[in-house]
Amino acid sequence: MAETVSNADVPMFGVRGYPAALERVARRAEAFVIPVAALIVGMAIFSLFILAVGKSPLQLYEVMWRGGFGSWFSIQNSLSRAAPLLLAALCVALPARLGLVVIGGEGAIVLGGVAAAAAAMAFNGAPSFIVILVMGVAGMAAGGIWIGAVGALRHYRAVNETISSLLMAYIAIALMNQLVEGPLRDPASLNKPSTQPLAEAYRIGNIPGIEVHWGIVVGIVACVLSWVLIEKTRWGFAARIAGGNVKAAQVQGLAVGPLIVGFTALAGGFAGVAGMLEVAAVQGSANASLAAGYGYTGILVAFLARHNPLAIIPVAFLLGGIEASGGLIQRRMDLPDATVLVLQGMLFIVILFSETFYGRFKAFNPDLWKRSDHLKRIA
Repeated sequence: MAETVSNADVPMFGVRGYPAALERVARRAEAFVIPVAALIVGMAIFSLFILAVGKSPLQLYEVMWRGGFGSWFSIQNSLSRAAPLLLAALCVALPARLGLVVIGGEGAIVLGGVAAAAAAMAFNGAPSFIVILVMGVAGMAAGGIWIGAVGALRHYRAVNETISSLLMAYIAIALMNQLVEGPLRDPASLNKPSTQPLAEAYRIGNIPGIEVHWGIVVGIVACVLSWVLIEKTRWGFAARIAGGNVKAAQVQGLAVGPLIVGFTALAGGFAGVAGMLEVAAVQGSANASLAAGYGYTGILVAFLARHNPLAIIPVAFLLGGIEASGGLIQRRMDLPDATVLVLQGMLFIVILFSETFYGRFKAFNPDLWKRSDHLKRIA
């Protein structure tokens, strides 16, 4: 009879003869080291651009640090900027677990904001708790329907989700402009068309003690719940299976269609809530400022975080700080406010390029350790 192995002996070493803990650390380190390296390389390339326009990269990064993280005021400003980025990044990260590249979160944000403003107008006079709740539901429903339609087109009509979501974002912005300048316009808004301003009772205020609105809490909770959904539920497990191989998931009997539509609708719903928060906590009404580019910056946040909802939290704070420093860069260095957009674009290109390096470095890939040991034995 074969000898039995005690459970205590199993976790000490992996199947390749190396400590299992070392293998786990190596695999997880890759998801941290490569994005950080891509971030450093992207900033180095951006430094060449700054040198080309006759400015000092060191001074730029010093001003950027001061504007985004150098004082308590700067940190609060960065947190406020990070709030919509958390939700916009989830609009990209959740579908990515199914192998989908959805980049039209900007459309869900603007429609979520318009729907929230319209709901506030419809329920004007109701208790504040009811109005804020209805605004949230309306924003989430608008964003969910918009991006959910992208998932439906992808599954049932084989329409590429990247192209359709981007085109639908432009349609959403045009629709927002039509509604704000037409049926929902406040007659008192002359130079900048907008909906009727929210009553103070319907505004979402700041967290006590700091100048940051409650949207940052909503965003963090959404990220934590999304991580639980993906990592700890059967729906998340099914999504990971479908994202790895749709045909294999269908053979296993998984309902891939409802899974795709459900995850894209939830992703769009989070973006819609971001639009609602912009109206209820920042703008006070729906106007052209809703199209502030948070949906596009959210793409960078999601890719830099490797579509991990928990990693989105610190990355959104980092990108929020970079965006918050734009005004100070303009004043102190005589550079356009869009300088940070150039930086974001360069970072995005480098991060996309860095995807080709995953699984290639021996230090992060225990599968290569075994192959190397085998070659040494042969030699």
